[in-house]
Amino acid sequence: NAKLYSANQILASDKSEDQLDKFSKLVGCPVTTSNSKVVEECKVIVIAVKPGIVPYVLAEIREKLPKSTLIISIAAGVSIKTIQSGLPSGSRVVRVMPNTPCLIGETAAAYALGKECKAEDGKLVEGILSACGRAYNVKESLLDAVTGLSGSGPAYIYILIEAMADGGVRMGLPRSVALNLAAQTVLGSAKMVLETGEHPGSLKDKVASPGGTTIAGIHALERAGFRGSIMDAIEAATMKSKELSKGAEAKSSKL
Repeated sequence: NAKLYSANQILASDKSEDQLDKFSKLVGCPVTTSNSKVVEECKVIVIAVKPGIVPYVLAEIREKLPKSTLIISIAAGVSIKTIQSGLPSGSRVVRVMPNTPCLIGETAAAYALGKECKAEDGKLVEGILSACGRAYNVKESLLDAVTGLSGSGPAYIYILIEAMADGGVRMGLPRSVALNLAAQTVLGSAKMVLETGEHPGSLKDKVASPGGTTIAGIHALERAGFRGSIMDAIEAATMKSKELSKGAEAKSSKL
């Protein structure tokens, strides 16, 4: 977000020069293939690599990392404790779980602060995340649930939009019209929840008049187990996240 940081305040590193070239053209910031250079020049480091790569990145930057540097990790399943074990004692680490709508400035993210973090670290991280959506501070133990809800959630909503559009097409609407109506309905409904502060159940009741079309549709959803299916999906994704976290921890301990 240009209002928060200018491009020349960012330094990105990657082993792939092709990826760096694409990123530089997109963001306009300087780039390098040296993680050490990033550590030497930046006060805040964002670790955005696959979980299995994290130990190698930490080993590369450990000796040159100033104690004043804040580490922000979006590596799924790698705990604050594991990251700290690969860094100098007392390192400040924050774990973040964003989701893909951050690409258009509409993320739903959560972050957990390590014990060594200061109050201003939380404010800084929330400021960064809020620049591209909404962010909430949670206990690290809840990040798996965040993964199951908002991390995986966009995929659930895409299926909902697709299904609504298919329903519209089945009832005779042109595909493009059905898809746009479905997507805009989801967008508008989400804004109603966020901006009015009303419980979604109350908002639902305002749409469903006695003996009307909406309650007939809701009845069909309830008979199909719609609510339970959504809850089951979030539970399944949360448990899978916990499973993957344990696997990531086990691999990290062997390196």
